[in-house]
Amino acid sequence: MEKLTSKQKMVLDAIRTMIERGEGNPTSYKLHKHLEEQGIDAGSLKSTMQVIEALEKKDLIKRDFDKKLFMVENDSYANFENIFSMPMYGLASCGEALAYADGNVDGYLQISKSLFRRQDPAQLFAVKALGDSMNKEGIGDGDYVVFEKADNSSDYEGKIVVAVINGMATIKRYKKLPHGMIGLFPQSTNKIHQPIYLDESDTILVAGIFKKVLPVAYVSL
Repeated sequence: MEKLTSKQKMVLDAIRTMIERGEGNPTSYKLHKHLEEQGIDAGSLKSTMQVIEALEKKDLIKRDFDKKLFMVENDSYANFENIFSMPMYGLASCGEALAYADGNVDGYLQISKSLFRRQDPAQLFAVKALGDSMNKEGIGDGDYVVFEKADNSSDYEGKIVVAVINGMATIKRYKKLPHGMIGLFPQSTNKIHQPIYLDESDTILVAGIFKKVLPVAYVSL
């Protein structure tokens, strides 16, 4: 596998940033101007073009008939600086709140930062799901489920969360109900699963807000 040079990585990241910000797919000239406006020493336009041609040869970008640049997602190069270790905190039940959740890290998942471009990797953690009460949301038994750490300012309403109740962790959809109640609702094809109803005064810790499922079908064991 081939590793990118620092200049190739810089150009590739700039293309991705422009697209993600809604600026559209840039031409080579527009990309070069963007680098200059960001105060990046990209050299001459010819130098930028040479980097673009090198990325095309690596099949990481392509140009259409209007000379606009597009990202090509593949595994043709290795960028080990793009990998981070995500802590995994035990098991979380997708049925009743049965799985014990403690503060000890059970292990780490090696994850590409490209999967979570809009999140701070330091704020992410994973749990391994148990049960099928969230299978309508694509969360299956044994899947790794990634959450962003929650705090007192987080908005949970209507979101999938991992909640810790009396030391037990469960994955459910959070909803405020009338008369000071909180409901944690399953999303399942299995009708055996029922909501968990709590009072606002109950001890409940919302540890994280759902971000992504990493299905075990795609995990090498």
